[in-house]
Amino acid sequence: MHLPGKVTVVEVGPRDGLQNEKHAVSLETKVALIDLLADAGLKTIEAGAFVSPKWVPQMADSAAVFQAIGKRRGVTYPVLVPNMKGFAAAQGVGVTEIAIFGAASETFSQRNINCSIAESLERFAPVCEAALGSGIAVRGYVSCVLGCPYEGAIAAEAVADVAEKLLKLGCYQISLGDTIGIGTPGQAQQMLDTVAARVPLDRLAVHFHDTYGQALANVLACLERGVTVVDSAVAGLGGCPYAKGASGNVSSEDLVYMLQGLGIETEIDLAALCAAGRFISDALGRAPNSRVNQALSGKEN
Repeated sequence: MHLPGKVTVVEVGPRDGLQNEKHAVSLETKVALIDLLADAGLKTIEAGAFVSPKWVPQMADSAAVFQAIGKRRGVTYPVLVPNMKGFAAAQGVGVTEIAIFGAASETFSQRNINCSIAESLERFAPVCEAALGSGIAVRGYVSCVLGCPYEGAIAAEAVADVAEKLLKLGCYQISLGDTIGIGTPGQAQQMLDTVAARVPLDRLAVHFHDTYGQALANVLACLERGVTVVDSAVAGLGGCPYAKGASGNVSSEDLVYMLQGLGIETEIDLAALCAAGRFISDALGRAPNSRVNQALSGKEN
């Protein structure tokens, strides 16, 4: 089994995770979480989303969060930006990286961002142009890469088509997301192979939800194909409001434990990462959705 020597973990909990929480999370708690994650060694931490507070109320304070976090040298704090209004707000607080969010499913695109795939790409074009012209990096997301809650199976070529278009818009990296966590390792590899035929593998990342308990297996399958960037959420935060029953992202603690066990370098302090997971879980009034965090916490008690 050939595996990479180093993997970059992109922490999405403060954005992709917290945006789906039913109860409000305070500004102070979000800032403290992001700072704890940076202390643990994470080098890329999603800090928020400049979206309509009407649709995503948990992200309404993203500008204030971004301004309050202790910016660490060598750490990037990307934010999600859906349109030019969001970009202007993000640029106004000094972001250095943004993310745009597309889908491989027409129905999901309509339900999630109220437009077709083609329309979403048209909407992203001026955002990418403005960002790149201002020296701001752009990362792209493709959701529903292994299945859609409305359409079922999604053709790998449809995923490749959206990923290639995001690449042409100027995204330095495209994250392939199994939004409803339905995929299995063989399906993940087949999808990745199809996308990699049109987008260089070193420009791809993977983003797995753990609804069916397959996330770590899917990550490993993609590492075997040469992927070196993996998205995850501390304490397994997250879900999808448009996909009933979809559980959170693969937990950062479980991912890092697996990577370290494989001898893969992450530059992440697992104990400090677990502490961050317990911090946010305590704030939410529940146990971390991470088997590793629960196991290590049990040893300490």
